[in-house]
Amino acid sequence: MGKHNKKRNTAFIYETLIREVVKQTIKQDHAKRNTAIAVLKEGFRKGTQLRKEMDLYSALLETDNLDGHTAEKLIYEALKQHRGVDQKKLFTEQSAIIATINKNLDKGVFNNFVPNYKSLATISQLFNQSLNPKTKVLLESRLIKRLTKGRTLKENDSKVSGLVVKTFVDRYNKTYSELLKEQKELLNKYVSSFQDEGAEFKFYISEEVGRLKEVIANSRSIEEVAADTAIEEKITQVTTLLEDFHKSPVSRDKLLQVLKVQNLAHELQAE
Repeated sequence: MGKHNKKRNTAFIYETLIREVVKQTIKQDHAKRNTAIAVLKEGFRKGTQLRKEMDLYSALLETDNLDGHTAEKLIYEALKQHRGVDQKKLFTEQSAIIATINKNLDKGVFNNFVPNYKSLATISQLFNQSLNPKTKVLLESRLIKRLTKGRTLKENDSKVSGLVVKTFVDRYNKTYSELLKEQKELLNKYVSSFQDEGAEFKFYISEEVGRLKEVIANSRSIEEVAADTAIEEKITQVTTLLEDFHKSPVSRDKLLQVLKVQNLAHELQAE
């Protein structure tokens, strides 16, 4: 199989920019964060070939637990629709967004950790219309295996039904008392992410993690916190958790962690 060029992988460009937004939010570099958001919105706006191809990636990336026949039909349809993507325009749009990232952000953006990189590479190679039959069959077999296997919470973005989220909220309330305003907003954004492929939620969670990091950092100046070794140790652990947040997809466990940190931040601000 030929070497995969991640800079020419539309889904990789999208995912690495999402992670750049999160990273710069945590660093509180609002200028770079806003630039990354602007590049995303402009590059993947409706009507572009990048958006058209990204929608096909999403159809294959966000589906699992299929039977073999349905998985084959999904791949067939995705490949069929991909032939409608204007490759010359796509190449031009990719070149433009790569140049913008290099000029207005940093070449290091392409080194951001993207957890599902192998799946993105497989789909990208499948979209290559000049594949030889053997390579095409092997790649399709690899993708079918993924589409027919249930993803674990660690591997996916934990998109669950509204009923599951409601149960999750009810259990959280019983254990940790009533939800705070910011916790309700977080969960509402999480539920609504099922309808918009999670784009708005990714932006929201990056901002919220940045806010929490700032609150936690400011708490070190509180006299009671500075004088208590146990609290100081907890603050350090939470800071590490927030700094590493962007390195993997949001699972229910990670969502619970953010809810707990929101509680902690609320208590610290009440000091």
